[in-house]
Amino acid sequence: MSSIEFELDSRIARNLRREWNYQARRRTASMDERDLAILKAISELGTGSPEQIHEETDIPVSTVHYRLNNLREAGIIENDLYDIDLDALGLGVTVLVEVLADYAGAHSDVADEIAALEGVTTLLSTMGETDFVAVAHLPDEDAVGRLLREFEEISAVERTNSTYVIETLYDDARALSSYSLETLVELLTE
Repeated sequence: MSSIEFELDSRIARNLRREWNYQARRRTASMDERDLAILKAISELGTGSPEQIHEETDIPVSTVHYRLNNLREAGIIENDLYDIDLDALGLGVTVLVEVLADYAGAHSDVADEIAALEGVTTLLSTMGETDFVAVAHLPDEDAVGRLLREFEEISAVERTNSTYVIETLYDDARALSSYSLETLVELLTE
């Protein structure tokens, strides 16, 4: 990578961080302690049921409904999907794939190709030697081989470094559960 490309990548990354931080501040600027209590309850209960949230928070059910709608409209609540146990489903092999790419086109084009690979459930754009980190949940070692061959078919991918996950020690899909309500209020309200 030339110094010009590095400088451009650095500027793009800086601008993306600024825009993301600006958008995040806009979304959270209007939240208050009740919104955060609702989000924390969703995280801990694993449900968006207004009745159960009311029982957990003592916020009236009608207020919970209203605030849930506002949080959906703000894009803070994305969906109403249930969590799925991937091991029980048969997708118990987790592989982390570091991707080093050499691309002449747009970064997003390479990302789109990687994200389209069957089994890839998370794709992170990273800074440093590695361009992307992909997380894949697969049924068996044959599927791992297939996935790695598919990475090799992407022209911009120079090489990959794959790591089998032996055991997931901690994985909380509900990130808010790792924070106290007091910390959330302090960090995310004005």
